[in-house]
Amino acid sequence: MIPDSYQAWRHCIEVDCRQPLTAAFIAERLQELQDYGHFRTVQFVNLYGSAHHQRVLGWFAEAARTAA
Repeated sequence: MIPDSYQAWRHCIEVDCRQPLTAAFIAERLQELQDYGHFRTVQFVNLYGSAHHQRVLGWFAEAARTAA
């Protein structure tokens, strides 16, 4: 299931994947997802498309604003 909202995405990360959205994790993922030459970013865009990639960047940015 591909999340279609911030709330669904956050639930997927924190509950389904059991990955706390810490400031360090968010910063690491944002850095990687903003690097269009990074292997995993290329894979992500190929699998989910540019529009979803942009949504996820936005969701990580939102999470960064509220991270502890």
